[in-house]
Amino acid sequence: MEKRVIMFPLPLQGCINPMLQLAKILHSRGFSITVIHTRFNAPKASNHPLFNFLEIEDGVSEKEKDYNVMSLLAQINRNAESPFHDCLRKLLLQSQESEKISCLIDDCGWLFTQSVSESLNLPRLVLCTFKATFLNAYPIIPLLRTKGYLPVSDSEAEDSVLEFPPLRKRDLLRVIREDEVELGPFLRVTVETTMRSSGIIFMSCEELEKESLNIAKEIFKVPVFAVGPFHSYFSASSSSLFTQDETCVPWLDKQEDKSVIYVSLGSVVNVKESEFLEIAYGLYNSKQPFLWVVRPGLVQGVEWITLLSEELMSSLEEKGKIVKWAPQQEVLAHRAIGGFLTHNGWNSTLESICEGVPMICLPGGWDQMLNSRFVSDIWKVGIHLEGRIEREEIKKAVRLLMMENEGEKIRERMNVLKDEVAKSVKHGGSSFRSIETLATHILSL
Repeated sequence: MEKRVIMFPLPLQGCINPMLQLAKILHSRGFSITVIHTRFNAPKASNHPLFNFLEIEDGVSEKEKDYNVMSLLAQINRNAESPFHDCLRKLLLQSQESEKISCLIDDCGWLFTQSVSESLNLPRLVLCTFKATFLNAYPIIPLLRTKGYLPVSDSEAEDSVLEFPPLRKRDLLRVIREDEVELGPFLRVTVETTMRSSGIIFMSCEELEKESLNIAKEIFKVPVFAVGPFHSYFSASSSSLFTQDETCVPWLDKQEDKSVIYVSLGSVVNVKESEFLEIAYGLYNSKQPFLWVVRPGLVQGVEWITLLSEELMSSLEEKGKIVKWAPQQEVLAHRAIGGFLTHNGWNSTLESICEGVPMICLPGGWDQMLNSRFVSDIWKVGIHLEGRIEREEIKKAVRLLMMENEGEKIRERMNVLKDEVAKSVKHGGSSFRSIETLATHILSL
């Protein structure tokens, strides 16, 4: 009997990519895949002909480009529950004797899917698209203020957060940001529904956070499957919501080995106009070749690179290339890339580790703060800018990483970490074994 898995990603680039990568992994293990998705930020079904795609309404405008992520999550959780329930119920009714729908796999950011799956008697597995270490902190984050960690005085800014290592107290403000009122209830529901699920799938591996994976089992009391890095099992997935500028690859072909600093702050992070200019001058003053992704909307209210004067733009073009979006996995794997100035989203951090590219950390917030601390303080495979978006700091970090002895030591540590993570996805590795266990678990549901 054919076994089908229903998958339901959050409509964010950093959530869609891992879900479709996981779908490829499960399909390779013999499962048929149906992807339910929102109309907002819908994935391109034509790029994934092996899967079935079903679209539901979500009440979010397609033209809504500048959105607060917390507000977006609240809105789609309110609007998508009924359409999702109806869609899933129809699928279950339509399933034939020759096919069994084994389970639902959805993002932990969906708050209603556990109740819906229970009402339809369908097991649900939770996909976590960030570090297990961060999910483990979900029960703690709403309590940080009552524990006295907030507000943070200048004298305590560098102190460690004992319940949330390796974060420092000043990092907490950028984890919580302005969404604290909405955040507490969101996290509590996420924890409660995850504890009622049939298991958690992490885009991680034991080599990166074995202790945290064991702690996750204790906190949530469900099976845990660390099967990442997902993208290591297949070539780059065509699931980008943005049009990729392929001209950057032939440009990289003309550069020397490990000479280019790749700069991308991801699909959601925004910067101020002044910060954007500081990055531009920092890159120019570093005198290093660079490939800079300037996503439309990176600077709110500004049309792409219009802030750059003709003189500055001309100077930048002498050393680097600016694109609206890049095929990141292909870029990071290119021989010319020597460093990555990144926001430290978990996808980007994993991709950088897998290609052995050391990082300059410029986190925007949320789990990026934790990822960047692991990169700089635990694994020691990158440089943390500590929120200083200043041309001199950027120049110093780029030159240190690309030209100085300390940068070479960072690169050596990154190569060791790369090799350890690479072993996890090979036959007999921790992630490979976890995929086999996951497939068996789904078949038993």
